[in-house]
Amino acid sequence: MMTEEGDFFMFIHIRLKTAVSLLCAGVLVLLTAVSLPAALRGKADETPRRPADGASEQAAEGTPVDVPILMYHSVCVNDRVRSDYYITPEKFEGDLQYLKHNGYTAVFISELADYAEGKGELPEKPVALTFDDGYYNWLTDVLPLLERYDMKGTFNVVGAYAEKEAQAEVRSPAYSYLTWEEIKTLAESGRAEIGSHTWDMHELGARRGCKKMKGEAAGHYAEALTEDLSRLQTALKENCDISPATFAYPYGEISKESVPVLQKLGFRAALTCDERVNKLVRDPSVLFSLGRVNRASRWSTEAFMGKYGL
Repeated sequence: MMTEEGDFFMFIHIRLKTAVSLLCAGVLVLLTAVSLPAALRGKADETPRRPADGASEQAAEGTPVDVPILMYHSVCVNDRVRSDYYITPEKFEGDLQYLKHNGYTAVFISELADYAEGKGELPEKPVALTFDDGYYNWLTDVLPLLERYDMKGTFNVVGAYAEKEAQAEVRSPAYSYLTWEEIKTLAESGRAEIGSHTWDMHELGARRGCKKMKGEAAGHYAEALTEDLSRLQTALKENCDISPATFAYPYGEISKESVPVLQKLGFRAALTCDERVNKLVRDPSVLFSLGRVNRASRWSTEAFMGKYGL
C-alpha cells in the first residue's frame, strides 16, 4: 500500500511524463511544418520546364532536331519537260499547303547555322526550302507562292548563268535564268536568302561539279575552287550587295578538300545531295555536309512527304 508521500511523487511523475510527450509532439509538428514547404519546393524544381517560345522540345532536351531540307530546281509550266529537276507551280503549291497544314515553319539555312553555332533557336517543326541553279521562274512563280503561304527559302545561284542572261533578247520562265538585278529583287523580298552554286563549275566534264579531279594536287584544287567562288562572291556583292554564307555543291559532288576553302571564304554551311533528314545538334561541324531531298516531279505531294517522314 502506497503512502500519501508515494502518491504525491507518482502524481508528479505522471504529469511530467505527459508534459514531455506533449512537448515532443509539438516539436515534431513544428519540424514537419518547416520541412514540408522545402520538400514541395524541391518537387516544383523537378518539374520539366517548357523551352522558350518557338524553341523545339527536342532542343530543350538536348537531343538532335530533325530538319528536312527540300531541294527544288525549276518551278514552271512546261509540257515539254519531264525531269527530276522540274516541278509545276501547282505541285509546288501543294507542297507548301501540306507543310503549312502539318505545322512546319520554313527557315533559312543561316538560321540552321545560327542554331548549330549556339546563337539561336528553331521553331517546333523546322523545314528548309532550297532552290538550285538560278531560274527566272523563282521570281515569277515561286516568290508569289512563298508570300501566299508565309514561307521562305534559300536560293543558290550560278554566276555564269546570271552574267549570260543579261545579254538574252528573249526570255521565258520556262528556260531563262535570273539576272543580277532580279537576284537583288528576289533577296529584297525578305522571302529569299541567296546562296552560292559556284561561278562556273556547274558541269560534268573533266571536273565533276566542283569536285577535286583524280590526281589533282591539293594546292591546285584549292586555288581553282577559291578563284571560282571568289568571283561569284565579288559579283554578288558588287551587283546585289549580297555576301552569301551558304554553298550548294553542284550535283552533290563533294571533296573533303573543299571544306577549308569554303570556311576561309566565309561560308557557314554547305548543302549536299545526300537524301536524308538532318539531325541537327549544337555543333558547327555538321553544317558542311547537310543532306537534302530532291523534289522530283514524278511524286505526288503526299508520297514525297511520306517518303521522308514529313
